[in-house]
Amino acid sequence: MASIGAPTPGAAGEKEEGAVAPVVTATPSPHANLAEITPSLPTAPGFPPYRLRRYGGFWLTDLLLKFVGASHTRFRPRPTDVILVSFPKTGTTWLKALAFSALNRSAHPPSAGGDHPLQRNSPHDLVGFLELAGEDDDGLIYEEIPSPRLLATHLPYSLLPHGITGPEDGSGGRIVYVCRDPKDTLVSFWHFHLKTTATLQRMADVGGASSAMPTFEEAFELFCKGQSVAGPQWRHTLEYWEASRRSPDQLLFLRYEDMLLDPSGSLRKMAVFMGCPFSPEEEADGVVRDIVELCSFGTLKGLEVNRSGSTMLGLKNEDFFRNGTVGDWSSCMTLDMAARLDGIVAEVLQGSMLTFGATSKD
Repeated sequence: MASIGAPTPGAAGEKEEGAVAPVVTATPSPHANLAEITPSLPTAPGFPPYRLRRYGGFWLTDLLLKFVGASHTRFRPRPTDVILVSFPKTGTTWLKALAFSALNRSAHPPSAGGDHPLQRNSPHDLVGFLELAGEDDDGLIYEEIPSPRLLATHLPYSLLPHGITGPEDGSGGRIVYVCRDPKDTLVSFWHFHLKTTATLQRMADVGGASSAMPTFEEAFELFCKGQSVAGPQWRHTLEYWEASRRSPDQLLFLRYEDMLLDPSGSLRKMAVFMGCPFSPEEEADGVVRDIVELCSFGTLKGLEVNRSGSTMLGLKNEDFFRNGTVGDWSSCMTLDMAARLDGIVAEVLQGSMLTFGATSKD
């Protein structure tokens, strides 16, 4: 997968709204000195109320920056890896559930009553985040997972380990990316962090961050400036969109809105891409239908583990299941706010052939 180039640290005077940092030539160790320069990177308050640092045109927490530096030397990708990528609150939980169920359907049939792992575990405990891997003496702990590994990340494409994005022969594995209308993303983000900010601040090692949530209007202003974790969202999505057009066999680009309209078709597309297509016998036996039902918002939200359990990170599972619909932005955002955000996004995406929303709009 051809690399779009290594990022350079952002400058304090960079334009925030709509700005796309120039692509630069990759170097053998693009982030080798990241630990040294992190304290000097531009900082800003963000939404959620973390201390964010600007690097490579994106706003990241110290935890994410730490992983970027370590992963480029320690993470060893495999050709069979499947990396699920999303901007926060764009369908991550659902994507994890669908991918896990499809890849593991032989060992864990979706119609196995109450014995399926998803009925006992959060999707986030079944599919871990690369940036939360941690390390042992031999490297990142995900080295212990047998192939094919299913992993997830919120990192921008340009900050992924070069072992994933660099090879053009498929040896870096495959990426499945899901995008969502930024207006709905912001509202979902807002509600999620009303419940989880204190826990996430402890987890993300964001010393000095404010413990007070901004108002929605304040959060909107920060989001429009791209000052959210892994933001700006539109640049995050644009990087993956462009990579999918260059290397469609190595990066599958999905839309949350399309997945809601046709979950079975989206699941089939994912299975083919991940190398585990459904057989005619499985289709006839209703395996696709069973996985879609098992992973549906209503089913997952209603499971006891997601009503009362917590993830290994200490977050309540129920906090990941609120609405799951399209157009919920209107519950918090005025039409003028929506038009402003749409305008910011449109300016950045101009000429890219990328639009947010269902593909019928393309």
